[in-house]
Amino acid sequence: MTSPKPGEKRQVSPTAAPVDKKAKLDLPSTHREEALSNELSSAGPSKSSTTTKKPSRKAVRTAQKNRKKLIELEPCSRDDIYWHEINDLLGKDAVDEAIEAGSDLDAPFGFREEVDLVISELSSNGEGIAKAPPDRKPWAVIIPFTLPGERVRARIYRHARLLSFADLVSVEEPNTDMRDMSAVRCRYFGTCAGCQYQMLSYDMQLQLKRNVVVKAYGMFSDLPSTSVPPILPTSPSPLQYGYRTKITPHFDTPEKVYKKHAKNKKLKSDAAASENGDAAIEVDGAIEPKVDIGFNQVGKREVMDIEECPIATPILNEVLGPMRERIQKNMHLYKKGVSLLLRDSLEISPSQPTLSLTPGPSASVANTLPHLQPTPNSIDEMNDLSGAFEKHVCVTDHRATVRERVGTMLFDYPGGQFFQNNNSVLVSLVEYVRDAIFPAGVPTVVSEIVEPSATTSTTDVPTHLVDAYCGSGFFSVMLSPHFTRVAGIELSADAIRFATHNASLNSLPTTKCTFLAGDASAIFATVQDFPRARTAVLIDPPRKGCDEAFLKQLRDFRPEVVVYVSCNVHTQARDVGALVRESKMESEVEGKKGIGWYRLESVRGFDLFPQTAHVESVAVLRLVK
Repeated sequence: MTSPKPGEKRQVSPTAAPVDKKAKLDLPSTHREEALSNELSSAGPSKSSTTTKKPSRKAVRTAQKNRKKLIELEPCSRDDIYWHEINDLLGKDAVDEAIEAGSDLDAPFGFREEVDLVISELSSNGEGIAKAPPDRKPWAVIIPFTLPGERVRARIYRHARLLSFADLVSVEEPNTDMRDMSAVRCRYFGTCAGCQYQMLSYDMQLQLKRNVVVKAYGMFSDLPSTSVPPILPTSPSPLQYGYRTKITPHFDTPEKVYKKHAKNKKLKSDAAASENGDAAIEVDGAIEPKVDIGFNQVGKREVMDIEECPIATPILNEVLGPMRERIQKNMHLYKKGVSLLLRDSLEISPSQPTLSLTPGPSASVANTLPHLQPTPNSIDEMNDLSGAFEKHVCVTDHRATVRERVGTMLFDYPGGQFFQNNNSVLVSLVEYVRDAIFPAGVPTVVSEIVEPSATTSTTDVPTHLVDAYCGSGFFSVMLSPHFTRVAGIELSADAIRFATHNASLNSLPTTKCTFLAGDASAIFATVQDFPRARTAVLIDPPRKGCDEAFLKQLRDFRPEVVVYVSCNVHTQARDVGALVRESKMESEVEGKKGIGWYRLESVRGFDLFPQTAHVESVAVLRLVK
């Protein structure tokens, strides 16, 4: 089967599935030893017909180590989430029975066995989860691109604890209420690991993402249902395609690809090669093996060749094609695989102030093409007009400077540094955080805020903001009009430099907005003069969430409001649960009953990545006395 030509839409079918899967079969230690023993005994004649050679100590230790890895999961990791979902699906009794019998790693399926299954539910990662057929032991199977209620045929390729992973072979009975293949816009959907939900309506995607937040708090917060408010509807993205401002296509080590092609006695022509999963290109008159440049295939650690991505912004797709061509022609110069960077940036005029991590020009630009940038309705008309005609460029250097406009504010940051990848949703995200901090009916602009006095309640209006994990100062700068003082705290010196620059870029006085390098052991030491009763703390940690030391410092600081923005709702649920429980225990200690405890006020998901299963979340906690 030949690959689709650029610009040609491939017929997307729910039956498409890779067939050359190389699997890692995770067996329990006893079965590993037995398999190894059988293999050794069948490799040749033994010295004794009555004895069987035992596996080496090294093989046994390796088997035990692998078993331990399958059982001892990192909390809130992808595998740990699967484990919680499997427990709910199979039931506690069936799980406990399998563990007690020692059969929790003894899969009822063979490698590459095809089996008919009915999808029971969707995992938090967007795949379908099915129970094993009634004639098999209690077991679960994960199958990508499937939906609840569908009867599918799947091919098993890997086993874990009470769980197998399978490729989708075909959808025998689709869920017609949910599946709409005409909505798919990517020719690689069903093979590329990037998107999971293109066959769903956008309303359905938002519903499913709300379910992920609900499940996360049920599984990881360890809070009674009465302590978790109803999860609010997921906030939508204004753009569902063409929104992603950063992509990182990559390719494997060329030598690895060349060795694969060297197995053939003779390089085949393009047409013949593609039928066999191979490809060749002409470079300076010579036929050379083609190195795939793109993104990972679903369920595999192999790169698939992708020349455009529909969820990426237009400028990134326009630059990606020529970049791929240049790399292919110079592939012989690469000694190892490379992860490329393409970031959508506003063009920075040489006369404009900026920072850079590299000497010389402030940005490495792969292309400069003007584009209209959609802006949210909450921005005034003049700002809409100016933003629409700003020129967008593609930055490809990790150390070069990227510039983005969010509402009326501008932000510069290094290409390799974290910044939210969906610009279209950021204004609504900031507006939600602002409204969550200030109680209904309370002024939200500094000119209307009254400083505390003898006749003013100190809990009326937050006047100070601490932005922990502040990065390049996004929330600090965006929320600065609503506070008298803002302090951003970061461990990275480079991030502090750019955050300080961004405050200056947006004409914020240093007396109002400051950025300080924090010590991990004393994060809040630099803001001890902030009035706790009028201070809000915003935290936006990495995927691993907050450690216990940080949460302890946060409880000791005891601000009036805590807003937790997270790219991993599962670690957020864990941290929020700990904050609520521990603060309540502390408030009940004799002599500390007046310090109050944190109540979870609201939780809402935000869709920063449409067409994928990923959901971000904002949790708001308020001190109760």
